[in-house]
Amino acid sequence: MAQGPGERPSRGVGVEVLHPMERVPVSFIIDDSTCLVNLNKFAMPQFDAAYGGENKTYHRDWRSWPNEIPDSFVRKFGEWSAAHGVKGKYSIVPYPACVGRLDRELPGWTAKELASSLEVVREVMVPNWDIHPEMVSHTRVIDTRTGHPYSERGPKFMENWEWTTGRSAEEIADYIRYGLTILKNVGLPCEGVTTPGGFGNRALPQLAQATLSAVRDVYHAEIPHYFRHAYDQGKESVAPRVEYASGLEGSDPRCVVSIIGCTGDWTGGWDNTPPGGADKFISEDLQSGRLVEVIGRGEPACLLAHWTGIWWQGEEKGFRIFQEVHRRIHQRFDNLLWMKLGELARYWAARELTRMEVVGTEVRISAPFACPRFTVRVATRDPGRCRVENAGVAGGVTVVELTEVNSARALRPGTWRKDGDSTVACWDLVKGTGVLKM
Repeated sequence: MAQGPGERPSRGVGVEVLHPMERVPVSFIIDDSTCLVNLNKFAMPQFDAAYGGENKTYHRDWRSWPNEIPDSFVRKFGEWSAAHGVKGKYSIVPYPACVGRLDRELPGWTAKELASSLEVVREVMVPNWDIHPEMVSHTRVIDTRTGHPYSERGPKFMENWEWTTGRSAEEIADYIRYGLTILKNVGLPCEGVTTPGGFGNRALPQLAQATLSAVRDVYHAEIPHYFRHAYDQGKESVAPRVEYASGLEGSDPRCVVSIIGCTGDWTGGWDNTPPGGADKFISEDLQSGRLVEVIGRGEPACLLAHWTGIWWQGEEKGFRIFQEVHRRIHQRFDNLLWMKLGELARYWAARELTRMEVVGTEVRISAPFACPRFTVRVATRDPGRCRVENAGVAGGVTVVELTEVNSARALRPGTWRKDGDSTVACWDLVKGTGVLKM
């Protein structure tokens, strides 16, 4: 059973929502990250035990791996990313591999070291990265009544495999709330979740509804989102999916957004296997690779990596690969916009759920959600001027006069441009009703 899209508003002929500022969104999705713990050193033997030692994938020499990915690397990576405009999602596994809870104690590290690590995340990562729990432990399923792992060790009680199969949306929501609450207890913001491995694979409708419920309950987030799918080849769309939309004309509009990755992890992998390399993302001559394909067809490009592979046992192999990918895509394309996953989710919700009706030279708007950099193309030639009149939800009318610019690259919130027989306008969309006048 597929996830339900929910309600959709009417959309008048002659108006089209474009990408923000006519730029293609890009984002960097980082999985398996947390504070201090080198997650997959501790995960590997738990995965091995779940399969009774019969899966050779889990027979790597994990004992030789360091226990810790140091905060100095978090700072190095985060500061480089900020300097280069990179945004995305950074997981913080709340109870990493059952080593310890981040809101209580992390055995092997002092309370001061844990507090310092959390502060680095708040200071360096939070400004440009959405923080997600990757469920609770990323390994064994935790009994939310006791706070301990279930005694069973097979795939049915591992987060990465079968636990969600056959469970209700409320059972899954209870589990997600548990992980979210740990992050809230340590003062980290959150609007979405990441699924470890196959979590939710056979319970996709329940996963989507559980995310909507849990993230709203714990964080009161307006537009929850989740990362579950990644398609690293083929023509299937990798655009976000807006699901279970409801109440669009009321005081409590709701939806949940599924964010889709478009690459494999070719930076180093969760288990420090030899990386696929930059060419799989974009070739040295800038003419081929998965990102060229996805960006070239105008879809958002969400790159996937695992923190353990970015650090790569201290050799930083994955980090160097990503730096090269960043250099190449910006050499190839001049129309990219780095966004957090939450920003991307909000834009797609506004894109699909804002009602617009063209009446003469006006576009009448009813927006269930506010949205920065909202950009539309209207089939109106040579308007002479553009202005937005917003009624909002609090009463009163505000007027925003848009300034004409002469190119797509000059487009910013509060501007408009001529585009052949059409007009492109960009402004910060206000929740409520409004009119774009030309």
